[in-house]
Amino acid sequence: MPAHKTAIILAAGQGTRMKSTLPKVLHPIAGRPLLHYPVRAALEAGCDDVVVVVGHGREAVSQYLQNTFDRRVRTAVQETQLGTGDAASAGMAAVSDDAGVVLVFYGDVPLLEATDLSAVLDARGDGDALALATCTVDDATGYGRVLRDAQGSVTEIREHKDLRTDAERAVREINPGIYALPASRLRSLLGALKPNNAQGELYLTDVVSLSRAAGVAVRTVPLRGDVLLGVNDRAQLADAEDRMHARIRARWQRSGVTVRQGSVIDDAVEIEPDATIGPFAVLRGKTRIGAGARVDVGSVLDDMTVGAGTHIKPYSVLTRSRIGERAEIGPFSHLRPESDLGDEVHIGNFVEGKKTRMAKGSKANHLAYLGDGVIGERANIGAGTIFCNYDGVQKHTTTIEAEVFVGSDSQLVAPVTVGKGAYVATGTTVTKDVPPDALAIGRIKQENKEGYAPRLRARMKAAKDARSK
Repeated sequence: MPAHKTAIILAAGQGTRMKSTLPKVLHPIAGRPLLHYPVRAALEAGCDDVVVVVGHGREAVSQYLQNTFDRRVRTAVQETQLGTGDAASAGMAAVSDDAGVVLVFYGDVPLLEATDLSAVLDARGDGDALALATCTVDDATGYGRVLRDAQGSVTEIREHKDLRTDAERAVREINPGIYALPASRLRSLLGALKPNNAQGELYLTDVVSLSRAAGVAVRTVPLRGDVLLGVNDRAQLADAEDRMHARIRARWQRSGVTVRQGSVIDDAVEIEPDATIGPFAVLRGKTRIGAGARVDVGSVLDDMTVGAGTHIKPYSVLTRSRIGERAEIGPFSHLRPESDLGDEVHIGNFVEGKKTRMAKGSKANHLAYLGDGVIGERANIGAGTIFCNYDGVQKHTTTIEAEVFVGSDSQLVAPVTVGKGAYVATGTTVTKDVPPDALAIGRIKQENKEGYAPRLRARMKAAKDARSK
């Protein structure tokens, strides 16, 4: 029977360099808190449970974990900041006695993946061995060095501030902080840690030299450099997010999606094959893009569902709504939350909807505001139309039934219903229901005064001259 595996993720740091009231591990990367990624990696690597060691902002961090993951993820508290060894001890206090193998790593490394953790677990093998990840970098300044003896065996990890010689400082093999070892051995090693170092702290890294002294095998596995890319300030946060977005773009490109450079796709977004994401488009939250849909340049979609074959034209802003199949949206359209647009709907440039429902084949192609509207099949909303939905106290609904034609520059004062097949003449203000197949017209009668324009211009010029004296 495989050994029970527990991950301890160290996430108790204060993150003072972030200069933020938000705990560091909750700062977003590609639409998720950066802590989300190492927790997910642990679960995907086969860990049976995960203990996240929290400290600063513990309530917010714990609440996020509780709301997002199942009961396999729980928290332990590091009351005081006494070093990484102390943080690991706080985590071990929450680990059951029947745990077989413990995987320990940091919570501020969002580019870590399940395959990285699995590689460390596999390198450990069976028995009492300790396995740790290493990375080789061009500039090791600030990192703990992996020191080896003449035979190439690891003797210890020495933190940068504790390096003693130029030869040690020249070492380019560093410690990204990922360890796997038996739970019982880790408990014993943590109890033996001493603060005999430049920081006066309990170093988790000392478990390596203690294991070596006890005759326990220490095995290493080399990993790629971005595994150790931690986040300590906003610049590093931006760098990690850029790398994450590049990774996400590549993942979708390999899945049959055309993704142009400069687009930004959050981690939770789902895209079906043959969709196209244009340059500088932004897909956020739980957006879903159907097969063959196109999201054109500069459009921003938040928590959207877009049906197959739909075309989102440039610079449209769409939020928490649904669009059916083969629709055409934009350019420069704005869809606010809780709108629902059916198949083959068209909304065009500078059309705004809010809680708007449009049935199949309905259109509003130019310069319209359709707040709190219900629009039936094949209805046409002319340019400049406004649904006057707010009376200063409450919002009201405008209902446009199937096959209605609303002429340009009309205003519909809600609550109002225009019946099936009716016609609203251009420039009409509709204040009462329009029966099916009726013509609604509400204009002031036009009057032409022959020869009046020259006299009008003369009077206005005289008034202007009088003001300038």
